[in-house]
Amino acid sequence: MPTGVCGCCGPLRPRYKRLVGNIFPEDPKDGLVKSDMEKLTFYAVSAPEKLDRIGAYLAERLSRDVVRHRYGYVVIAMEALDQLLMACHSQSIKPFVESFLHMVAKLLESREPDLQVLGTNSFVKFANIEEDTPSYHRRYDFFVSQFSAMCHSTHEDPETRSRIRVAGIKGLQGVVRKTVNDELQAIIWEPQHMDKLIPSMLFNMQDNEDSERAGEENPASLAESCFRELLGRAAYGNMNNAVHPVLVHLDNHRLWDPNDFAVSCFRIIMYSIQAQHSHHVIQQVLSHLDTHSKNTPRVRAGIVQVLLETVAIAAKGSIGPTVLEVFNTLLKHLRMSVDFELGDGSRRNSASSLSSTRTKESEERIVQNAIIQTIGFFGGNLPDYQRAEVMMFIMGKVPVYGTPCHTLDTVKIGHQGTKRIQAMLLSSLIMVTSGFKCKTICAGLPMAFLEPLCSISLMEDSELRQLVLEILHNIVDRHDNRAKLRGIRIIPNVAALKIKREKISKQDVVFMKKHGQQLYRHIYLGCKEEDNVQKNFELLFTALALITIELANEEVVIDLIRLSIALQDMALANEENMPMFIRCGIMALVAAYLNFLSQMIANPPFCQHVSKVIEMRNLDAPHLLPEHVFREKCVLPDSLDRDDVGLYFQTADLAEALSVPGYNVERLAVPYIPQVTDEDRLPRRKSFVDTISLQVDILSNSLPDQSQLAEEITFETLKKAIGTCGLVCSVCVCVLASDVAPSLSDTTGLEEQERERRRQVMEKFQKAPFEEIAAHCESKANMLHDRLAQIFELTIRYVDIS
Repeated sequence: MPTGVCGCCGPLRPRYKRLVGNIFPEDPKDGLVKSDMEKLTFYAVSAPEKLDRIGAYLAERLSRDVVRHRYGYVVIAMEALDQLLMACHSQSIKPFVESFLHMVAKLLESREPDLQVLGTNSFVKFANIEEDTPSYHRRYDFFVSQFSAMCHSTHEDPETRSRIRVAGIKGLQGVVRKTVNDELQAIIWEPQHMDKLIPSMLFNMQDNEDSERAGEENPASLAESCFRELLGRAAYGNMNNAVHPVLVHLDNHRLWDPNDFAVSCFRIIMYSIQAQHSHHVIQQVLSHLDTHSKNTPRVRAGIVQVLLETVAIAAKGSIGPTVLEVFNTLLKHLRMSVDFELGDGSRRNSASSLSSTRTKESEERIVQNAIIQTIGFFGGNLPDYQRAEVMMFIMGKVPVYGTPCHTLDTVKIGHQGTKRIQAMLLSSLIMVTSGFKCKTICAGLPMAFLEPLCSISLMEDSELRQLVLEILHNIVDRHDNRAKLRGIRIIPNVAALKIKREKISKQDVVFMKKHGQQLYRHIYLGCKEEDNVQKNFELLFTALALITIELANEEVVIDLIRLSIALQDMALANEENMPMFIRCGIMALVAAYLNFLSQMIANPPFCQHVSKVIEMRNLDAPHLLPEHVFREKCVLPDSLDRDDVGLYFQTADLAEALSVPGYNVERLAVPYIPQVTDEDRLPRRKSFVDTISLQVDILSNSLPDQSQLAEEITFETLKKAIGTCGLVCSVCVCVLASDVAPSLSDTTGLEEQERERRRQVMEKFQKAPFEEIAAHCESKANMLHDRLAQIFELTIRYVDIS
């Protein structure tokens, strides 16, 4: 075709095409023609209805240049598009945006890294533009998929791979910024998009190859920034969709063991989301823990440790209704861990699997320790009112004698498993109660908590008793004095300890009147346990000292002195054949405590008597002092010399020292007698499960052959049994009555003796506290009840067998 024809047809092209064509130079290296670009921009602003045509024509030229690999003109076309996009904000820009996004998609589909980066940069610029009106039809599904693929780039060249990944992360960040604030684009939070967005960011955060790079050039730091921004924009209903892909990614890449990256991820999550959404994350992790309940111990431990970090952050803000759910789930997994650790008895006894069993036990211990730490840390960071509820909740899970049922079924795991659960739950209670400052002791030790706690303190296991005493210390010690009382010793100067104390409140006085005898009783019985070690006596001393500091008025001081004298008399009488170490340990405990008490009440005669006894023991019986008896190679005597009264504290001397206003010294003459409860009817206190099995074993072993019983049962046998029952009833009633009133049958006695006995009885009932009178009468009644129960049981058994 002749040249003149082209010259004639050129001016016939639409003006927008001529303006667009003029911005492209003959040599692409010269770049965009700025003067012609200004004309095109002015034309687009003046005639916005032409924007869609301009965009379509630019897209056509760009597609042709991409196919022909004329990448210089591609760069010029994208630069022109960017400038037009930034300059025009009219209603007609939406058709132009469609052309623009189509061109960006063309670049992203290219396999050339430079074009992909170019398209991403243009999309990021577009994402930063705030449109006046929302878009009803625009979707970004393709861009989410393409940018996610770029985030997982495996290009051979590390530099190029890093550029592509950074571009992909920036693209995802642009998608988030463009859609997250647009209510019409809520589809971005749907699982099919979150399952691409979240793993792409986590993959780059995990694969931190370019750690030396700084800022936006480092894929890991850029991905973390984008991850934080996404979570910060998550609304209430989108939290589950945002957290679930994180858990799936950690599963797929086996990042629970070790779990450093998992912990880091959830720290970012908890600090990025809004505080009121924290309980959603906790619920997700709890559900994930349930899903992996049968996985390896290390995986479960990793999830629990992540939960620990999660609740540690959530406890500082709002945690919603998930408090008890967290503890319930953790306690359930604690029980399951014990089951897994104990395993099948036959398998544990096989020699071939001995090493694997030990490995499994050690790994399950990791799970159990992680659960205990989570329970304790979570509970320890709760407000006091919620902490008290958690304490009650955990105590309700501890298998204790006298409790009819428990959520944690301990029948199948036996004594060893029950003891393990008891120890772990009490350890978690120690962490929960650490730092607990209740205003009144009633709030910290309600009856529903105190009774099972004291019951555990009488278990046949020194470790459990130690844990109970530490819990008691945490609750009673409201002025942080326990650290000053560590270790059992004769303190020469209590004032140097600078003990903090306040005047006892009326509520605490009422508490000690109601429940003080219960505390004394369990301290008294806890001292004579044969498996006590030095730590038990140290904790008992600290318990007595803290009760003195926090809860003691004049009446409580008298009770504590009576308790101390009763402990001394018990060690001297030795009616239960206690080992010599236990007897000397009790003596040392009494000496250390009375020395402390004498200085706390600041009574010079009292201090003088206590110091005199301690001095005598230093000279003649050092084994009765804590500094000597608890040494490794302390020589213990074969017996205690009861005749040497100078070595023991005398009630009469103590009463004389306290004969000052405020102290009812007449009560010191009444010996302390612990209350009798249903627990004392058990031969030994092991655990709820073990006690039942023990009773069944005794019953089965004590029954003779049924044929032999059938031969022995006759009318005369039954007659004798009933007669014995009546005789025992008569004897017990007489014994009980003899302690309450003088004998009515003694008509031969002198009137003076009868008057004296009446006076003693009246004095006893006037001066002794009501709790002791009730305990004394109850002990007699319980003896009668037990005797009758045994007789009736034998009688019924004989009748059933016959």
